[in-house]
Amino acid sequence: MLEFLTQNPIVFLLWAISLIIAVTIHEFAHAFVADRLGDPTPKAHGRLTLNPLSHMDPLGTLALLVANIGWGKPVPVDSYNFANPRRDILLVSLAGPSSNVILAILTALLIRFFPVTAILGIPLIILNIGLAIFNLIPIPPLDGSKILPGLLPKQQALEWEQFIERIGLFGLLLFILPIFGGQSLIGIVISPIISAIARILIPS
Repeated sequence: MLEFLTQNPIVFLLWAISLIIAVTIHEFAHAFVADRLGDPTPKAHGRLTLNPLSHMDPLGTLALLVANIGWGKPVPVDSYNFANPRRDILLVSLAGPSSNVILAILTALLIRFFPVTAILGIPLIILNIGLAIFNLIPIPPLDGSKILPGLLPKQQALEWEQFIERIGLFGLLLFILPIFGGQSLIGIVISPIISAIARILIPS
């Protein structure tokens, strides 16, 4: 994505706008679902908003610009406010990727009826799908690190969380740094998935 800055600033601007929209919707969805499930923490921290400035994470944004994969600022959640913490944390975590998938589908439908919107719609579809798929990876601070334990039996979930704690942020950086011929390990794995879904959604 960053290469567009020198090659075609207009294209870079369109992708940057799409990036801001995708990340904002993703993080707002986390905050909205948490709030609806009884946790006032996101609202108290100013995250129950569509203001992009509240949701952009510097490192995650840089990763998106450089490696085309990244994340927004994690939404603070207090599980003690949930009626069913294990279930509700799972729902809050799923809200982000789900919102990106929904936005990508709605954008694809918009392009089909109004082809002129493709100039912004295509980057929006690709980035939303990429953000959704990437965030399903079960490594902190990505959503998958809370989704997977919510799906596993309690003992296996505890063992997985202990394993992830030992890996930490270093594990995430190892996966996203472009050290495999200019590509990241995660990029090699998920890029074909993102491309396949994008081909389905983007009208030929």
